[in-house]
Amino acid sequence: MDRGLGGAEGGVQPTARFSVLGPVRAWLGEQQLSTGSPQQRALLAALLLRDGRTATASELIDAIWGEEPPSQALAAIRTYASRLRKVLPPGALVSESGGYAVRAAEGALDLAEAGTLWTAAERARAQGDLCEARSLVNQALSRWDGEPLANVPGPYADAQRTRLEEWRLQLVEARLDMDLEQGCHAESVSELTALTAAHPLRERLRELLMLALYRSGRQAEALAVYADTRRLLADELGVDPRPGLQELQQRILTADPALAEPSAPAAEPSAGVIRPAQLPATVQDFTGRVSFVKELSDILSTAEGRVMAVSALAGIGGVGKTTLAVHVAHAARPHFPDGQLYVDLQGAGPRVAEPETVLGAFLRALGTADPDIPDTLEERAALFRSVLDGRRVLVLLDNARDAAQVRPLLPGTEGCAALVTSRTRMVDLAGAHLVDLDVMSPDEALQLFTKIVGEERVASERDAALDVVAACGFLPLAIRIAASRLAARRTWTVSTLAAKLADERRRLDELQAGDLAVEATFELGYGQLEPVQARAFRLLGLADGPDISLTAAAAMLGLAPEDTEDLLESLVDTSLLESAAPGRYRYHDLVRLYARACAERDELPPSEREAALSRLLDFYLASAARVYAIERPGDRTVDHLESVDHPVRGFEDDSRALDWLHAEAACILACVQQSLGRAGLRRAVDLLLAAKDLAESGASSHRFELVTRAARDAAHASADPHAEGRARVTLGQVLNKLGAFEQAAVELQRAADLAETTGDPWTRGNAANELAIAIGCMNQHAGSEPHVLQTIETHVLRAIEAFRLDGNRHGEASSLCNWSRVLAMMGRTEQSIELARQGVALYDELGISFRVANARYALGIGLNQAGRHAEALVQLTDAQRTFAENRQRLWEGTAHYRIAQIHLAARHPAQAAKHAEQALATGCVGGDWMRANVLTVLGKALDGLGQIDRARACWNKALALHEQTGAPEADEVRVLLRPVAAA
Repeated sequence: MDRGLGGAEGGVQPTARFSVLGPVRAWLGEQQLSTGSPQQRALLAALLLRDGRTATASELIDAIWGEEPPSQALAAIRTYASRLRKVLPPGALVSESGGYAVRAAEGALDLAEAGTLWTAAERARAQGDLCEARSLVNQALSRWDGEPLANVPGPYADAQRTRLEEWRLQLVEARLDMDLEQGCHAESVSELTALTAAHPLRERLRELLMLALYRSGRQAEALAVYADTRRLLADELGVDPRPGLQELQQRILTADPALAEPSAPAAEPSAGVIRPAQLPATVQDFTGRVSFVKELSDILSTAEGRVMAVSALAGIGGVGKTTLAVHVAHAARPHFPDGQLYVDLQGAGPRVAEPETVLGAFLRALGTADPDIPDTLEERAALFRSVLDGRRVLVLLDNARDAAQVRPLLPGTEGCAALVTSRTRMVDLAGAHLVDLDVMSPDEALQLFTKIVGEERVASERDAALDVVAACGFLPLAIRIAASRLAARRTWTVSTLAAKLADERRRLDELQAGDLAVEATFELGYGQLEPVQARAFRLLGLADGPDISLTAAAAMLGLAPEDTEDLLESLVDTSLLESAAPGRYRYHDLVRLYARACAERDELPPSEREAALSRLLDFYLASAARVYAIERPGDRTVDHLESVDHPVRGFEDDSRALDWLHAEAACILACVQQSLGRAGLRRAVDLLLAAKDLAESGASSHRFELVTRAARDAAHASADPHAEGRARVTLGQVLNKLGAFEQAAVELQRAADLAETTGDPWTRGNAANELAIAIGCMNQHAGSEPHVLQTIETHVLRAIEAFRLDGNRHGEASSLCNWSRVLAMMGRTEQSIELARQGVALYDELGISFRVANARYALGIGLNQAGRHAEALVQLTDAQRTFAENRQRLWEGTAHYRIAQIHLAARHPAQAAKHAEQALATGCVGGDWMRANVLTVLGKALDGLGQIDRARACWNKALALHEQTGAPEADEVRVLLRPVAAA
C-alpha cells in the first residue's frame, strides 16, 4: 500500500483510512463510510489484507464462500465491487487482469500501522531503549478495537482472525516481558492472571506470571502456577511443560538471585530514560582538600567493574563534609552517566530520615510510579537495587546517623557507588573506605576567606584575616559565614570583623571537641543578623516538622506572606536556612538545635515561644478544617472544633485542598505531637479530627495512628475528658480501618462513657456510630442473633439521635450506611439495601459527591448479598472510581475486593481474580484481616480457573493471617483447604 489516493480536480480529496483490527470499516477524512453487507465487507477485507496486490475473482470467491460457493458467486463479486467503488474515493478500488485491488496510502490501514510500530519497537529494544520499545508496543496494541474482522464471514476471514489474534497475544507477551524487565511486577500480576485464565494452554503467559509472582515476593503462588500448568497440560494434551518453564521452576525453587533483578529501571518515564541529577550545586570557591579530593576521585573513577564502591566521610559538624562530597561527586559525574541521587539523612537531629521514606523518594526519582512502590523497607531496598542493576549511578548519602540507617540505601550493584557523610566514623559499614575529615589548615582557611572576601581587602590586613579564620576554628562553615557577611558590608574592614570575633560573648571556644565547636560557628552568623531576621530564625526553629511552608512560617511569625518570604530568603543567603523547594524551607538539623537554643536564651518575653507555636497550630487547624468542610459539606464536625485565631485558608478547588493536606501531612502530625503537652492539647486533638483523610489515604496511616495514641495518652494524663473522648473516637476510627475491632471497641466504649460526662455532641454521635461498626465486625458470624443485633441497633440509634439533635445530617447519613453494612454482613439483606438507599439519597441531597461513594459502597454490598449482581456492580464501580479520584487508596482497594466478590458470585472467575489482585496491590480498609479475606476470594477465583495449586497458596497465606489475628474466618479457609489437600 504505497500509493496515496490522489486529490480530486479543484481540491484535495480527504485521505481514506481502513481498519481490520476490529470491525471492517472505512473512513474518508473523519466521515465513516458504509461498507455494506457482511459478504461485501468480506470482499473488502480480503483485498485490504493483500497489501495492494491484485486478487483474482476465483480467489475472492474461495475467500468468501470456500468450497461451496453460490451459483451466482461471480456476479455477486462484481456487484460488491461496484458498490464499494461508489463509496470509496476515486482510484481506491481498481480492476486489473480480471481481478481487483485496493490502493491505499501508506499507513492508511490499521494493521499496517501496527506492523510499523512493532518494527520500531523491536529496533528500540535492540538498541537498549526499553521504555521507548514498550511505548511503541502499547501504541501497536491500541490499534485493536475488539475482535479482528468482526462478523466477517468466510474461511479466509476465519483464518486471518486466528492469525491476527495470535499476533496480538505475541505483542501482549512482548509488552509484559518488558514490564517485568522494568520491575513492574505487582502491576503485571493482575493482567497475567486474567490472561492465563483466558488462554490456559499458553505457556509463555504462565511463565511470565510465575516470574511476576516471584518478584512480588509470592514464591509459593509462583510454584503453584507451575503445578497447575503441569497438571493442565498432562490432562489436556498429555505433554509436560516446555523446558523453559521447567527451568524457571527450578530457579524459583533454588531462589536464583538473578530472577529478582530486572534489567531496567522500574518505571516508564514520560520522555526517554530518567537520569536523576540531584546533586546540590557545588561551590565555585571550593578550596584545598587536595589529598582528599584525589583519594575519593580515584575510588569513584574505578567504580565500573567493581561491586559497589563506598566511601564514608566523618568529621564534626561544619567541617565541610558535605562540601567536599558534593565537589567530588560533581567531578565524578562522567563516570556515572545514568544519574546521581542525593539525600540529607538528618542524622544529627531528633528525627532522622527513615530509610523507607528515602527509598520511596529515590525510586520516584528513578521513574517508579507511586502504586509500584512497596510498603516495607526490605521490599523497597530490594526494588531499589533491582532498578539500579545494569546502571551506573552515584548515591550521595549526606548527614547519616549510623551504618544501620545507611545499609538499606546502598546500591549493591556493579558500576554504582555511594558517598556517605556522617558525624561518626562508620567502622561497622562493611567494605567502606573511611575518610576522617579534619579542620582546614591555616593556609587553606585563609585561601577560602580570601576567595569570598576578595584579594584586595585581605592583602592589606593579612594578620587580621588570620585572626578571623583562627577565631572560626578553621571550620569551613564558620569561615564561609563570616566571610560572606564581610563581603556584603563594604564599610567594614577585616579588622572590624576580627574585633567582633574576639569578643567571647559572640563565640565559643570551638577548640573544645564536639558540638560546641559547631555552635560557635553558628553564633557568628546569628550575631550579625538584623533583629527581625534573628527573631524569625529563633521562632521558626521551634517547629518540629521536617520543613515549613511559606504560609505556615508567616502564620508562626505573625507576618504577611510577602514580608515573610523576604525574611526567609535573607536567611537562606546567610546559609542559616535552606530552601527545600519553592515555597518551602528547612534547617540543617544542627542549625535547628542552635536556633532553639537561641530562642531559649534570647526570646523575650519567653511566652512568645509558646505564642509562635500556638499560631502555627491555629494555622494548621484552620486550614485542615477548611479542607474537611470542602470534602464534606454539611458535616457539623467543623462547627465543633476549637476556635482559632487565624483566618480561614482559601483553596482554588477541591483538588488543591487535598494537595495541601497531603503535602503538609508530616508537618501536621509533627505539630500535633509537639502540642500535646502544651496549652494547645484540645486544638491538637481537633487537628487530628480535621485531618482524618490522612488516616484513610494509606500513605500516612501508620504515623497517624501513632500520633493519635499519643494524643489519647496526653489527654488522659491531663485529665481532660473532652479531649480524651475525641482522641479515643479518632483512634477507634483508625483501628476499625486496620481491622483491630476489639481494640477499637474498647476505645470507643470509653469515649462513649466520657461523652456522657462531657456532653460533647461530636463524641457522642461518632463514638456510637463507630462502636456499631466495631461490634458488627466482631460478631458478623453471629448471624441474626437477637442480642447482637439489638446491641448494634442501640448504638446506631444513639448515633442517629445524637446527629439529629446536632443538626448533623452528614453524620446521620454515615450512620445509615454503616448500619447497612453491618446488616449486610449479618444477612439482613433487604433492610441493608433500604438503609443504604436512604444514605445515598441523603448524601445526594447534601451534594457530597465524595462521601456518597461510601453510601454506594454499602448499597453495592447489600445488592450483592441479595443476588442482584449487575446492580451491585454499578454501585461499587462508581464508588471505586470516586475513591480513586479522591485519593482514598484503602477504600479504593476495598471496593475492588467487593467487585471481585460480585464477579465470583456471577461465575466470572477471571474478572474476580483481576479485581482481587488490584485490591492486594492497593491495600484495603481492615488491615491483615481484610487482606486475608481478599486472598480467600482470590483463591476461589483461581480455583474456578483451574489453578488449584495457586489457589491453595493463597488460602494458606489467608489462613496464616487469620490465625495471627484470631479471626473466625480461619475456619472457612480450613474447609477450603481440606478438599485440595485431599486431592
